[in-house]
Amino acid sequence: MESTLGICNEECLATVKGQELRSGQKEPRLLSLIERNGEFILGVLATPDAVVSRPVAQLSIPVNHRFEIIREAEEALLIDFSDDSCITIRIKGEKSPELMLELQDDERTQTFLTQVKSAQEQVAIKPSKPKAMEPLTPAAFRGPVPVPPQRATKTVTSLVGGDNQAKTFNTPVSNINNTAANHNATEYGFGESLKNTVKVEEKKNQQNRIVASREPPPVPTLPPRKASFPPSNPLPPAPVPKDSAAPFQARGSSVIPNTKPDFRSEFDYMDRPASWCDSPATNSMRPGMYSSEAGQRENLIKHRLGKKEKEYVDIQPFSFFIGTWNVNGQSPDSSLEPWLCCDPDPPDIYAVGFQELDLSTEAFFYMDSSKEQVWIEAVERNLHRKADYKRIRVIRLVGMMLVVFVKKKHKKHIKELAAEHVGTGIMGKMGNKGGVAVRFVFHNTSFCIVNCHLAAHVEDFERRNQDYRDICARMTFHLLDYPPLSIVKHDVVIWLGDLNYRLFLYDAAEVKYLIAENALKKLQEFDQLNIQRQTKRAFTDFMEGEINFIPTYKYDTKTDRWDSSGKCRIPAWCDRILWRGSNVQQLKYRSHMEMKTSDHKPVSSLFRIGVKVVDEQRQKRVFEDIVRAMDRMENDFLPSVSLSRIDFTFKDVKFRQLQKERFLIKNDGQVPCHFAFIPKPNDPSYCKSWLRAEPSDGFLEPSETLEIYLEVYVSKDSVTLLNSGQDSIYDILVLHLDRGKDYFITISGNYLSSCFGTSLETLCRIKKPVREVTNLIDLGEDNGTEKEKSMVHFLLVDGGSSEDIPLKIPKEVWILVNHLFTKSCDQEDLFQTPGLQEELQSIIDCLDTSIPQSLPGCNHSVAEALLIFLEALPEPVVCYELYQRCLDSSHDSRLCKQLISQLPRAHRNVFRYLMSFLKELLKHSNNNNLTANLIATLFASLLIRPPPNMASRQSGQDRQKAINFILGFLMSGDED
Repeated sequence: MESTLGICNEECLATVKGQELRSGQKEPRLLSLIERNGEFILGVLATPDAVVSRPVAQLSIPVNHRFEIIREAEEALLIDFSDDSCITIRIKGEKSPELMLELQDDERTQTFLTQVKSAQEQVAIKPSKPKAMEPLTPAAFRGPVPVPPQRATKTVTSLVGGDNQAKTFNTPVSNINNTAANHNATEYGFGESLKNTVKVEEKKNQQNRIVASREPPPVPTLPPRKASFPPSNPLPPAPVPKDSAAPFQARGSSVIPNTKPDFRSEFDYMDRPASWCDSPATNSMRPGMYSSEAGQRENLIKHRLGKKEKEYVDIQPFSFFIGTWNVNGQSPDSSLEPWLCCDPDPPDIYAVGFQELDLSTEAFFYMDSSKEQVWIEAVERNLHRKADYKRIRVIRLVGMMLVVFVKKKHKKHIKELAAEHVGTGIMGKMGNKGGVAVRFVFHNTSFCIVNCHLAAHVEDFERRNQDYRDICARMTFHLLDYPPLSIVKHDVVIWLGDLNYRLFLYDAAEVKYLIAENALKKLQEFDQLNIQRQTKRAFTDFMEGEINFIPTYKYDTKTDRWDSSGKCRIPAWCDRILWRGSNVQQLKYRSHMEMKTSDHKPVSSLFRIGVKVVDEQRQKRVFEDIVRAMDRMENDFLPSVSLSRIDFTFKDVKFRQLQKERFLIKNDGQVPCHFAFIPKPNDPSYCKSWLRAEPSDGFLEPSETLEIYLEVYVSKDSVTLLNSGQDSIYDILVLHLDRGKDYFITISGNYLSSCFGTSLETLCRIKKPVREVTNLIDLGEDNGTEKEKSMVHFLLVDGGSSEDIPLKIPKEVWILVNHLFTKSCDQEDLFQTPGLQEELQSIIDCLDTSIPQSLPGCNHSVAEALLIFLEALPEPVVCYELYQRCLDSSHDSRLCKQLISQLPRAHRNVFRYLMSFLKELLKHSNNNNLTANLIATLFASLLIRPPPNMASRQSGQDRQKAINFILGFLMSGDED
């Protein structure tokens, strides 16, 4: 009951401790279910150890019809093993970004979740009362709680759901013949009928109808745009304008109509009402609004305040020390002062990046590294002695680590701190190559510092370009109250690391001669990075200072001698520091030859950067002017926009091939406006999994125009439904305008089916290219060419005719493996180096449209294509039904072989075929650098996947058992 003094009755019903999953690290959180005046709130506290009595939440999420707690099923190749029994949940709520948290799977957690569900049920049956809109008084600025990145995950079970509740799916159960038989490597039969195959296929398609976030396409991020996110500065105390409450109440009561159409994603375009054809806009989607009018008004004020920041900020210089060093897996063996303390005055901020911090198997697969703390302590001991520093963030991915320090007196001016990582190794997951980044706002200037390690080898400059584009496209920061931020959406970006660009010179003696003659400028004409920047293929918008130091790679370890090994690497400037942004002046750019620990020399740069410092009094005056102006405009005008296009057709959409279209949105009204794509009723997101709008929301000033891109990208999460015809390239986007209309944008197109994402059983019955089959369930007479027939004839089951007998294994598997077997057994770093995206697309097209005698692209691209094929299978090679038995039998080779003999014929044959191939690769390990543990870890995650309803409960022990299962076959003798 609320008292006459306005004090609310608040009770904490339940609490549970957990950890937020963020950038490979875990940070403590306290979840609290609070009842306040009959309403329920989920509080998230960032520092639970500081709580003494009733917790005061740093983030408050209303428990209403838009609130969900979803149990998360994670698919990742690199996972930190843990023996603890935990569950991972994803929290979604009104005016709140998604949070990913890990809770102990114990009675306290279950009790907490039960109480949250009970609160949700009470909210569902409680009649809602419209609230009168009150004048805005912005809340005091809250420090951000880091939130996890959007990862490629599959939603399995919704614990607590509202209108957009996630669906629960059951694992398909197939019949397996358990009768005793002699199953040897030459037995290739197919006992199931076509009718049964169709039923199995339908079950698998249903199995894979899972809501999941789309894998980001391997393309560069879009250029920064205006009005895409609010400024970082907090609002000053708000003046309360006179006579503003009544107009707001009137608008609040009229903006939401009572009508609610029956609108579904499967809505047929030809059945639209005539009025929809006359006008693309309607007010009918108002129930899909994400947040209150007051909240949107606050964000709009922030946006306008950011536009006028020149009126209340001063530019003040601060010094930044940026260092990078590839330490080649070594431990620190000498003082770092010659590197970190080489300037007389202490810098305001340190950002120190390492590459190849740890080259051990544990770091590569399990993300654990004993050397992380050793190097952090070495850096801390050797920071400038004339100042006191505070470490604000560390992030590491395998061997890449970035650590940031600030002077203690500046710590209070650091806000909105976040960190992210992107692996660009094989399949875009392996973290042996990629980037780590830390972003923050210092005073009123946003910074993003990226440390990377790009692909190696002189000839692989295109792969380095691809790694750069991949990092730009996939590196996204998620903060409270802000849309996702990419690298380019920062005032200043500093990019450092072992970029690995070499020289287009192949005579080591010539290069060393030019170095001895100090002809560095002549040598830099052949520098790959300079050439890629000049031709606008990578780092186009970045600047680099003049290089006056000799190449930093490669030396004999512990010496200043150039590489004297048998490979005799050509010297190169692999280690670089670049930047983009305004008010940046590079004072020094140098190497540190006295450091001899590694085969690289460390590099550092000293910057003087102009930072925007807020004058609070001037900011308050600007803020008050904005509020008064908005009050006047909002009383007289409603927002309005115009769209340049509302219908889009994407032709010939293919698996993993990005297509883009764009349109312009213009604010043709008299007031600033906020727009956002919103979900249709009963839909979990604003679009299907193969579609994305960028940006998906933003602000527009009057007469301002913004470019919006629509991206179609079919990933492994959506390919199966498209292949089977259960989904199509068709969707309707709802572009919502706060206090204004809704605009409907139609997306249509045609999809070209692929063997990727098609089941093994279906592929065994297709003897012609998949693209020639009008429907993947239509497996009729083969009309292929004589050459194609001859190529697949030996794959047929013995003793049958080609019309009705399936293949022993899918022809696509044989083509990929046969290529690798005949051409790649001695390929260095096979299955460890990613392929090129252009080549991968050519390989996919080749397999979908023909039965080739040879595949295009390099060996690394073919190897990655095989992995992508296995990852995209609707059901893994070891069927979901046998997953648990597979783990239980991993300790006994006899049981393992018995289990494989019980797989369906196509799955059994593919498994045995792959094991034979992988064992052959291990015979060439001296050349290809493969080990049994590496192969087992990589292929276990693809061949032995847990059913979706078990994935969130998969423990580190389960993953190790799957690896042991594969290891048993790799280390055994040849099959009989």
